[in-house]
Amino acid sequence: MDAAIIQLGLVEDETIQLDAAALELAALDHPGVDLDPYVAVLTSITERIAALADIAPSASAQGAALAEVIAGEYGFTGDRENYDDPGNADLIRVIDRRRGMPISLAILFVAAARRVGWSADVLNTPGHVLAQIGPPTAPVLIDPFNDGQEMSQEGLSTLLRRMLGPGAVPRGDHVAAMSNRDVLVRLLINQATRAERAGDPARALTLFARMTTFAPGNPHVWWEHARLSLTAGDVAAARASLGAMLEVTRDAATRVRIAAALDSLAGT
Repeated sequence: MDAAIIQLGLVEDETIQLDAAALELAALDHPGVDLDPYVAVLTSITERIAALADIAPSASAQGAALAEVIAGEYGFTGDRENYDDPGNADLIRVIDRRRGMPISLAILFVAAARRVGWSADVLNTPGHVLAQIGPPTAPVLIDPFNDGQEMSQEGLSTLLRRMLGPGAVPRGDHVAAMSNRDVLVRLLINQATRAERAGDPARALTLFARMTTFAPGNPHVWWEHARLSLTAGDVAAARASLGAMLEVTRDAATRVRIAAALDSLAGT
């Protein structure tokens, strides 16, 4: 595993720079790539937003400034024609093509906002990631996939009903801020899900191995790594992943589920 990704698993979550980390993860699939031109784009975006900071005192104005620069000047937008293209969750390809999916574009918006000192978070919105800009007392929601447009509460309710189903009841965690590691996990889960759908479980396993390296405290990534290891016939790796999951979860029901899975693998 690349040393930068191992280091990512060791640092405090709040020290992670989302766009820089996403670039490092993408670089694992582009051997020999020079990241300097990509870092230069991110730096240039930050400089342009910083130039607008003095005229963006409110959360709404900050969201508008981010949209003006990232979507307007640099042309980043949602890929509506090829939404499921794996490149939409690969930040190198996103920067090359100026196209992405909600999670990758949210990383660009939130990382840039944070670099100029603004409060910003990626939200755990089901199905369609949003970003929150501004202080917790008076934030705004923006939709990075739709060119950073500000989203109203009515728009949020419509989105949640569409993603959860008409009978579902939205919960607070559906609009909760994600930790930096959880954002990166969600980015790679998008890639892994598409790989498995395309009949490439080995690729999905590789991606979950990366997730266990930089997010070892996330039980879900260990469970999926165990499942895919078992699919690949590697029972020992599946047991090891379940054991690691047992160490990081304290949820009683989940621990029972893990114990049952380990019992089922006994003697195999």
